[in-house]
Amino acid sequence: MNEVTFLNPGFFWLFAAIPVAIGWYIWKRKKQTAALTVSSLNGFKAAPSMLAKLKPVLFALRLLALSCIIVGLARPRKVDINNKIRSTMGIDIVMAIDVSGSMLAKDLKPNRLEALKKVAEDFVDNRPNDRIGLVVYAGESYTRVPVTSDKELVKQSISEIQYDDQVLQDGTGIGVGLATAINRLKESKAKSRIIILLTDGVNNSGFIDPRMASDFAKEHNIKVYTIGIGSNGRAMMPYAKDPRTGKLVYQMMPVEIDEALLKEIAKKTDGTYFRATSNSRLKAIYEEINKLEKTEIEEQKFYNYDEKFHLWVWAALGLLVLEAAARKTLYRSFI
Repeated sequence: MNEVTFLNPGFFWLFAAIPVAIGWYIWKRKKQTAALTVSSLNGFKAAPSMLAKLKPVLFALRLLALSCIIVGLARPRKVDINNKIRSTMGIDIVMAIDVSGSMLAKDLKPNRLEALKKVAEDFVDNRPNDRIGLVVYAGESYTRVPVTSDKELVKQSISEIQYDDQVLQDGTGIGVGLATAINRLKESKAKSRIIILLTDGVNNSGFIDPRMASDFAKEHNIKVYTIGIGSNGRAMMPYAKDPRTGKLVYQMMPVEIDEALLKEIAKKTDGTYFRATSNSRLKAIYEEINKLEKTEIEEQKFYNYDEKFHLWVWAALGLLVLEAAARKTLYRSFI
């Protein structure tokens, strides 16, 4: 990219002298004009000289020369910064998302799952230099997107997450969700590897103990941030399907989150536990994780400067020569 910059922009203040010079020229020209009073001008009528009308052009040439000198003193130059070398030490992140039926609870708007999807997509947008993967779990788990730098693919996959008891057995298998996420990161060569594990319930499914999975994460130096999502007290949750319509039926039910387990997993892996009781709190949590896990970027730029001041100096010299030549030739006989 080529940009024109000025090494000494302070010289542009000299342009303030231009109006002064113009005023001085007008005042001086009036002082040099002689006045003669006669009774009639009939005997002096003649076609006005074109050279006389164009004489102010000489002063204009001098002003243009002065302007060119000022620009030359400001030292314009083109900066070429096309050549860059950028080295990024990114972070590999896996988001493990609970997609059990309770994630359709309406204590977050419109429900927990939809609120999470919006915040998770924004989180992906804020990590341009990192690789991100996606694991979903309920009673079972699977990798929806392996760790990738394709942010559009990750965001699309997040937007398409739905509760479907035909795909995953319902329940909350925190252990299997965490283990699947660890498997996506254990071979990673990234400087930092983290898991964001979100759930709204108590571990009641799966064949892997969550504490055993957290030991596995610690062994591989994988940090786990845990998030418990759900309001305090009771919330409108789905508890059955209407056999006639196939739609979910909701009722007020107690919110149960195994916070002790989530805190233990986070502490063991040097992570942090968060509680998201509202849409705004959920958003704030992801923003905080985004700040905690900063990506190191090293960037080297090579600047090539193409000096342009000499062009303005030559232009000023040319204008002054043209003005001097006109005074010595065409306007030599003028007062």
